[in-house]
Amino acid sequence: MSIPYLAQSDQHQQLEWLDGGTLSLLLDGAATGGSLTVGRFAVSKGEAPPFHLHTREDEVFLLLQGSALVWAGEERMELAEGGIVYLPRNIPHGYRITSATADLLMICTPAGIEGMFRQAGRDRAAPRPDGFEIDPAVMAQAADAYGQIIVGPPR
Repeated sequence: MSIPYLAQSDQHQQLEWLDGGTLSLLLDGAATGGSLTVGRFAVSKGEAPPFHLHTREDEVFLLLQGSALVWAGEERMELAEGGIVYLPRNIPHGYRITSATADLLMICTPAGIEGMFRQAGRDRAAPRPDGFEIDPAVMAQAADAYGQIIVGPPR
């Protein structure tokens, strides 16, 4: 059974992610009964995750502000503000931010991927260790634990 969930922006967990970007976890499996995860990325030019695929969830990206190159399978597209991408599970994909900054909404169903971000990222509520960076080995372990397969370097 699902229950309503209401939260203000200051109640969202914020994680430091790749290249110093921020992922705000708006909804997770605990809030949605496992139905979906919703996150919002605030990132800078050049931010790019490894080329990867999801084995457990389908993913939607909505570019709220900025621009990005997006790769989905064999397709490549320049995504502009308001552009949307649907990525069914098992489709290799990646992106690279091409604008100075970008605001990106991510929706994944079912929930669970938030565990990977929590394991590899850093909760911004905790003090930041000097020189903190996402460790590629920790990212690979987290990806594996949550059904993500890294198939290549960032594009």
